[in-house]
Amino acid sequence: MEKQQQWTLWYFLIAFSILLMAQDWWAARSVTEALPYSEFMRLLKEEKLSDLRIEQQQISGNLKEPINNHTQFTTVRVEPELAQALADSQVTFSGTREGGPLSNLLGWLLPFLLIFALWNFLFRRMLDKQGLGGMVSVGKSRAKIFVQRDTGVTFDDVAGIDEAKAELQEIVSFLKDQPKYSRLGARIPKGILLVGPPGTGKTLVAKAVAGEANVPFFSISGSEFVEMFVGVGAARVRDLFEQARKSAPCIIFIDELDALGKARGIGSFGGNDEKEQTLNQLLAELDGFDPREGVVLLAATNRPEILDPALLRAGRFDRQIAIDRPDRRGRVAILKVHVKRIQAAASLDLERIAGITTGFSGADLANLVNEAAILATRHAAAEVGMDDFTAAVERIVVGTERHSHLLLPHERAVVAHHEMGHALAAASLANMDPVHKVSIIPRSVGALGYTLQRPTEDRFVITLQELKNRMVVLLAGRAAEDLVFGEISTGAADDLGKVTDIARQIVTRFGMSEVGQAVLERQSTSYLGEHLLSQREKDYSEQTAREVDLCVKALIDEAYVRARELLQERRADLEEGARLLLEKETLTPEEFPPLRPLPA
Repeated sequence: MEKQQQWTLWYFLIAFSILLMAQDWWAARSVTEALPYSEFMRLLKEEKLSDLRIEQQQISGNLKEPINNHTQFTTVRVEPELAQALADSQVTFSGTREGGPLSNLLGWLLPFLLIFALWNFLFRRMLDKQGLGGMVSVGKSRAKIFVQRDTGVTFDDVAGIDEAKAELQEIVSFLKDQPKYSRLGARIPKGILLVGPPGTGKTLVAKAVAGEANVPFFSISGSEFVEMFVGVGAARVRDLFEQARKSAPCIIFIDELDALGKARGIGSFGGNDEKEQTLNQLLAELDGFDPREGVVLLAATNRPEILDPALLRAGRFDRQIAIDRPDRRGRVAILKVHVKRIQAAASLDLERIAGITTGFSGADLANLVNEAAILATRHAAAEVGMDDFTAAVERIVVGTERHSHLLLPHERAVVAHHEMGHALAAASLANMDPVHKVSIIPRSVGALGYTLQRPTEDRFVITLQELKNRMVVLLAGRAAEDLVFGEISTGAADDLGKVTDIARQIVTRFGMSEVGQAVLERQSTSYLGEHLLSQREKDYSEQTAREVDLCVKALIDEAYVRARELLQERRADLEEGARLLLEKETLTPEEFPPLRPLPA
């Protein structure tokens, strides 16, 4: 639409240019001789003119004797007094016409054309960037249509979510063979909602469904429906479903559904709210289209707790598929997919990499492979090896090294004993994640040193004793400072925050203390975590709150005493480990055997 309007403007400019050229050409071809006014006065005295026609700006008439084969003439009038004075001086002179009709018309229209051009090229582009341009097509859907050759994604490119793939395989079968499902009266779900944390592959698996089924794929973000003008979003919803019906069988995929389907009444000041009208139109379309037409609606969100209940009821989004972070086997499968794209070493152990990447999503693993390839390229390696992946994990988890951040000798000693305290406590307690590396090199995340523990297996159930052991490991850094230097520092601030969270969850969420087994604080249902400024709901008395605080304090004090006693028993290992750490700056269990877990 914008290009069409630009061409219209150019048509106007070209047409005016042609008219001006035609005017000059006609003047050149005219049978009328343009006489200077002095020549006109001479011919008038010699009575060689006839049939004079006097106008406001010019005089025209016939020539008794042709001049340059012209029998008619025209001249521009000059004031009589001035003309007489110029004639007495015998100077050739002529008048100048102020402008013809076309030039006058152009003088009037040119400012308006310039204003229109300025609006078209500047304001239109600015409005288009904000989604407000093109008033004729403002209600049209902006969904991008992809087909199989454009997406380039199939189920072979999706790994680590076998259960979700199995459920979505039914959608592929329905789109390929509809009579198979209608034989027994079954119908495919109208809407399927993909729910999970960010980076787990919700958009990727939606494209894979379209790629497997070889059908058009309408992809649009929920935020693209919402505009400044009320009713525009609803018009786009109608247009999207109308396009989809014409292209059936096909898939409609709405990413970030929470931007469109947020529960009504939250943050709304009236019934004419744009988001509410858009949601109402989406609900009406979901009720109105027949799944037998071959239109399947997929949507994705990582905030299902704020979606409108009417959107999630049966008959609209009939099925919810959870896509969570992959387990160890899933991480191995995902790594196999991404490692194909790099020059990996033959000795690369994907099982080991999967073991040290617990909690990584599919996007995190893709980023890990890319970071490892970048590190290998940086030091001119022939292939990407295990050391590159280990360094990439450290870069992602604890940040990049900052060798330029120099510490004072006493500060380095404090940091070395602090980190070695963490490492020895982790190696001494049962069922703790093994120590991967200990370092006193400052990192970009603000850490002056770090003790990297990476679990070797996924854990889904944790006992009370294991939670207490984790608290001991976290407090062992401060305990080491107190034991060796007789004073404590601010380096344990992050450790204390984590210890306090664990102790409070033991008391208020898990019911593992003397306060009782009642749940006093509920777990957040958001995949994005609780907002930092949100207030926790407190539905218990002040007496119970005091008991909670006392119990949390008792758990932390108990863990600190255990950590100090443990390091007192291993004082020699603590001193030797700190000495080696100051010398080498980085230690692994292979370089310092006491860091290895004690045999059970």
